[in-house]
Amino acid sequence: MLKSYFKIAWRNLLKHKSFSIINITGLAIGMATVLLIWTWVQNELDYDGFYSHSKELYKLYNKASYQNSVSVWDVTSGPAGPALQQNYAEVAHTSRIYWPIERLFTYGDKHIKSTGNDVDASFLDMFDFPLISGSREHLLEDGKSIVLTETLAKKLFGGENPVGKTITLDNKEPYRITGVMKDLPANTDFSFTYLIPLTNISLNNYSNNWNSNSYYTYVELKPGTSVVSFNQKIRGFLKPYITDGNTSLFLYPMSKMHLYSRFDNGVPVGGKIEEVRLIVFIGLIVLLIACVNFMNLSTARSQRRAKEVGVRKVFGARRNNLLKQFLCESILLAFSAGVLAVLIVWVVLPLVDSVMGKPYVLNFADPFLWVGLVGFILVTGILAGIYPAVYLSAFKPVKVLKGTMHPVKQFFSPRKVLVVLQFSIAIILIVSTMIIYRQIQFVQNRNIGYNVANLIEVPVEGDIEKNYTAIKAALLNTGAVASVTRTGWGVTINGSTSSGFTWEGPVADKNNTVFSLARTESDLIQTLGLKLVAGRDLDYSRFPADSNAILLNESAVKTMGLKDPIGKIVTRGTANYVVTGVFKDFIVGSPYSAVGPMMVFTSKSWLLNMVLRLNENGNVQRNLQQAGDVLRNYNPAYPFTYHFVDQEYGEKFKDQQQTGMLMALFSALTIFISCLGMFGLASYMAEVRIREIGIRKVLGASGAQISGLFSREFVSLVVIAIFIATPIAWWIMAKWLNDFTYRVDISWVYFGLAGCGAIVLALITVSMQAMKAALANPVDSLRADR
Repeated sequence: MLKSYFKIAWRNLLKHKSFSIINITGLAIGMATVLLIWTWVQNELDYDGFYSHSKELYKLYNKASYQNSVSVWDVTSGPAGPALQQNYAEVAHTSRIYWPIERLFTYGDKHIKSTGNDVDASFLDMFDFPLISGSREHLLEDGKSIVLTETLAKKLFGGENPVGKTITLDNKEPYRITGVMKDLPANTDFSFTYLIPLTNISLNNYSNNWNSNSYYTYVELKPGTSVVSFNQKIRGFLKPYITDGNTSLFLYPMSKMHLYSRFDNGVPVGGKIEEVRLIVFIGLIVLLIACVNFMNLSTARSQRRAKEVGVRKVFGARRNNLLKQFLCESILLAFSAGVLAVLIVWVVLPLVDSVMGKPYVLNFADPFLWVGLVGFILVTGILAGIYPAVYLSAFKPVKVLKGTMHPVKQFFSPRKVLVVLQFSIAIILIVSTMIIYRQIQFVQNRNIGYNVANLIEVPVEGDIEKNYTAIKAALLNTGAVASVTRTGWGVTINGSTSSGFTWEGPVADKNNTVFSLARTESDLIQTLGLKLVAGRDLDYSRFPADSNAILLNESAVKTMGLKDPIGKIVTRGTANYVVTGVFKDFIVGSPYSAVGPMMVFTSKSWLLNMVLRLNENGNVQRNLQQAGDVLRNYNPAYPFTYHFVDQEYGEKFKDQQQTGMLMALFSALTIFISCLGMFGLASYMAEVRIREIGIRKVLGASGAQISGLFSREFVSLVVIAIFIATPIAWWIMAKWLNDFTYRVDISWVYFGLAGCGAIVLALITVSMQAMKAALANPVDSLRADR
């Protein structure tokens, strides 16, 4: 019997090819969307969850109260982690990790630059990334050991086993390779190609400074330890060590870091999880819309299949037999759609990888994947087919065979409600996509505070520091470079924060004010193109007294309550600093947030970044060639490496741009599937009103009038959808924009464009079926056997 059901179902699919193609296409797109989203969601949910002790791993955070608000940040002082392990028996391991550093690797005649981290030796005990070679017990066992990732090892050694071999870092330091680990998976927030132990270079003067935050610190608690109780225990741990009495430490689970990284007033309130939920919800909506289309198209064919149902019932078929028959058709169609969906995913997945910037894998060799896929197809087929099966199997054979079964005309039939729902969702997605892109454009056009054009950064490495004065003079003499400075880290990076400063002024609780810190030696204002509000730039070479001078941004002046800041003294511990200049705020952190208070200090050491402003009147490539010639002359062991600051700044918009692209994709899919649904409903209307159309044509109605009759009804459905979608879209996007300090206003233009676009698409979709009905021969329409 089951074989007979599927044989009849297959014949029906082949008999009505256009119906089958439309239904299979809609369902396949919905299924493919869900599969792609599942791949992405699985990757997001598994972030940093693959370590042996994932449940015991935490990241150390600072928390400080200031002016009735609580700030939280994850950059900690050097001594905090080791001190916790020394003082609390609940701590199994701690590890600090320093900023990523790009170093030159030399082995024989090979010279390769790669980026990695300096970490404590316990790092790989806590985060047990898979090893390819080497003994885990001896990794990072001394100050001159190094662990490479697989890709970097192959670049340096080809197919050889590098363990035990020695390489040279930065053309001077020999390091012995103690292990090779697999390349980092896509679902980790770590990003490195090598690891070396924390050395004097990376520890420098921060290792024992409780008031300077320069490391990420990770803590592994012993199994069974309550993190809530432990956080209560360490709340006052910092008081004996720092001047800021309101700052405390707490641990935050690694398992929540990726998805719940956003804090509001010291409390985790969300983060990436909101995007995950949104994408999952939209994916399910796309699948639901595809299932709704199946229902619409199936019931639209009810008039054609009514006699079939009547004849079957006359010959003894029971309703449950008909239910099984129609469900078999639905499941067969769903399996066809499932095969097409897998092909779509297979083709589209590389494109998704390139758009998202990371590889996503759907392991087709995994038997559990196929079991889940078959179950998913069955559930989709049953959900999509249950309503048409019940609807069609309920026909009364007497009415059907007499031709007296006519559907009652309803202002709001289930099919019309579903079309309104589809277009409401489509309009919400269209509006959301436009506002997201407008928000990105709005922030991208925000005044950065400095001129990013023709600005490049060169890492200070090799002999650059030793020959810096000569390099600077030679660069300026070429005419290719207009200005040069050095900084502690990248211009777009908020590298270090600290508190514990005091000054003369009305602001209370000065010690708790957290400042962003930057270092330079001279010509910072000129090179970056900052706007000087008062005073002068720092210049260590011309003014030796500038060793104790600082610059403040306008936010710092406002926060400190200084009316005339030039010449004011800022104290930290035993050191006194003189304010010599004030500059307008410029963005170093998130472009979506307000700029915080910032101090710029002078230094002759630990300036790891050289900033060059190229001559704007010259050819960029020629300027780069001339600058490269100078660098290669004074630093021959290193290749000339540079980064454009505007490109680095553009990376800050990557996440929001990806969200915008996903929303645009889902909007397009929803619109396409919704138009299929509308086509199905138009087909249904033409089917049930064919006699009415014939009579109207006999009485003199033109094709345009009949086409307008169809179009008016569908346009009214879209207009209803617009009224439903507008307040919902407004509320959703207003809530989303509240997360940004700088945000665009929600304009009615977005809703007008989305509504007009939906109406035009509806008219185009309906007009095809309307013109077909209008051009039909009325003689055929009025035949008695219809």
